[in-house]
Amino acid sequence: MSRLWSRFGARTAAVALLSVGVAGGFYLGEDRETQQQGPIAQVGREAALVDQAEYEYQRERQAQHRVTSAKQRAAEHQARQRAAEAAKEAAERAREAEAASRKRDREAKEKEAAEKKAAAKASKPYDGPIPASCSEYSGNRKTGCALMLDAGFGIDQFPCLNKLWNKESGWNHKARNPSSGAYGIPQSLPGSKMGSVADDWETNPATQIKWGLGYIKGRYGNPCGAWSHSQSTGWY
Repeated sequence: MSRLWSRFGARTAAVALLSVGVAGGFYLGEDRETQQQGPIAQVGREAALVDQAEYEYQRERQAQHRVTSAKQRAAEHQARQRAAEAAKEAAERAREAEAASRKRDREAKEKEAAEKKAAAKASKPYDGPIPASCSEYSGNRKTGCALMLDAGFGIDQFPCLNKLWNKESGWNHKARNPSSGAYGIPQSLPGSKMGSVADDWETNPATQIKWGLGYIKGRYGNPCGAWSHSQSTGWY
């Protein structure tokens, strides 16, 4: 019995020693592997740090590029905006200049038309012969005297004609009756009747006098007949 336990104890001790040896070998091998892996791990960490630095550098460059691109786009946008505003202002100035030019042209044409109209309405002096018997008169009266003689009336008729048209218009070739509309030296009603002599009946005393003398001759025979009628009725 004691021998059996002795053999069993020896075997157990041997197994234990073997287990310790294996364990020691395992730990010893693991320690060598750890020692061998140390430099490799250090290189890996350093490589990771380099990669991280490169990543940070690239990310910073990309951020700077985005900032630069954004600034460039903003500058280009501002430049386009300024160019558009300048073009708009130039177009507005061009429109204003064109409008001013059209206005000047219109005003010049209106002025020219007004001057022509005024010239057409300007009194035209009588340039016909004036007999010596009419030299004592002046202005439209002198013209009336000359035209009356030219129409075949004697000089003795002029005092009647002078009184008649003194009463009617004061020999003013622009006289207009505000109530009846009668116009001119003979106070034609309407004034356009005198257009049968000439188109310048509004401004030419000679045209008005010629028409008036023709009216008097056809209706009353002579100026004194017209004056007599005017005295009795108030009109002729």
